[in-house]
Amino acid sequence: MRVQSGKHYPLGANFDGQGTNFALFSANATKVQLCLFDVVTETELQRIELTEYTDEVWHIYLPEVKAGALYGYRAHGPYEPHLGHRFNPAKLLIDPYAKQLNKSMRWSNCHYGFDIHSRQQDLLIDHTDNAGFMPKCVVVAPLDKCATSVDVAANDTIIYEVHVKGFSKQNTEIEVQLRGTFKGLADPENINYLQQLGITSIELLPVQCFFDEAFSLEKGLKNYWDYNSIAFFAPEPRYCHSNDLIEFQQMVSAFHQGGIEVILDVVYNHSAEGNHLGPTYCFKGIDNASYYRLEQEDKRFYVNHSGCGNTLDLSHPRVLQLVMDSLRYWVEVMGVDGFRFDLAPILGRKNDQANGNFDINSSFFAALRQDPVLANIKLIAEPWDIGHGGYQLGQFPGNWQEWNDRFRDAVRRFWRGDDGMIPELARRLHGSADIFEHHGRRPSASVNMITSHDGYSLHDLVSFEQRHNQANGSATEFGGVR
Repeated sequence: MRVQSGKHYPLGANFDGQGTNFALFSANATKVQLCLFDVVTETELQRIELTEYTDEVWHIYLPEVKAGALYGYRAHGPYEPHLGHRFNPAKLLIDPYAKQLNKSMRWSNCHYGFDIHSRQQDLLIDHTDNAGFMPKCVVVAPLDKCATSVDVAANDTIIYEVHVKGFSKQNTEIEVQLRGTFKGLADPENINYLQQLGITSIELLPVQCFFDEAFSLEKGLKNYWDYNSIAFFAPEPRYCHSNDLIEFQQMVSAFHQGGIEVILDVVYNHSAEGNHLGPTYCFKGIDNASYYRLEQEDKRFYVNHSGCGNTLDLSHPRVLQLVMDSLRYWVEVMGVDGFRFDLAPILGRKNDQANGNFDINSSFFAALRQDPVLANIKLIAEPWDIGHGGYQLGQFPGNWQEWNDRFRDAVRRFWRGDDGMIPELARRLHGSADIFEHHGRRPSASVNMITSHDGYSLHDLVSFEQRHNQANGSATEFGGVR
């Protein structure tokens, strides 16, 4: 196969109609190999070294690789967890810029980059190849940009939170094969129902490709809520009827034609790779020390502001670039109208030299302010994380909206009949001025909510005193009745 030098920008696998340019950021790798696979059997056909290295990006151009090709990466370098490095060329890695994965991940212990039987735990490297269990990245032909949009003023917005699978999976009015998919969600029956409710916007729980956690699979369960993302450009394969990217774009267009905005719930605060005892799928193996916030005393361990084992480091310019490029892709190409950011204070935490504190002038917020694509879309924060100083309700930039848990709690307590709640309820119904009335912010900065995916549904909230979700295998610790 002919190999040309290619370009270091744009990142990812970019098909130009004749061949494909491959570009992967890794500041600390010593060698990067591209693996190509048979599209039917997924047998590894060839490993090609990315010989060019420009501005910490490894790159080549392959004239013979067309759209539809399957690929992944192997990255070589030091395996020194105490220094923050976890390179392991035995592990096939997902391209962070992959636009599509050919299937969902199949779990195996070989996804661990270390010997799980060793007393040294993650300090001893494992050389078992995991390619047979990993989804493969797909080279895709560029999609035309979405041609539809809906613009609803913040003060007119009524949001309906939707789980793609849960909303249509048991709807007998929809074709069986389409239930639980993007196509099923966009069925005219669903759009008509939502229009009759009077909502203006749907907010989709995470649809970026996610992996199930080992502890869930060991219980015979799957990650239903999807807050375990790994590929920030790729729609989740299990929500695609035919695994065709156009399905998501068509769904967005269908909602737009019905006058409904589409907002994505996105998880850029952590990845599916867990803590130091977690698997290696992507960032850990490509450049662990660049992608994650690591404890300065011992870089074997991860800063855990997310509560999910790791924290992506948006103070690093290449990680910030990944997030910004991803957001822009979902708006420009896929057509979405805004984002709700999970554990949003993490995105505004500065680097370790600034003690990792939240700052509305951090690089992430600064980048959004000046971005011509993203500056005017809906930006909604879940304004808390579990790190120091993580509760930041009312502290986001002036063009953001924020989930208002103070409104939620006041309404619930009044509803329950708690004493002395009328003054607090009045403050919340009057726009929560005590929280948001500063720097020109308006009452619409508050997203007034009563329930969400965190805990009971509204139906369960008014139906049960105690949780009865024994099926989750967690002694009903999480969630309501399902």
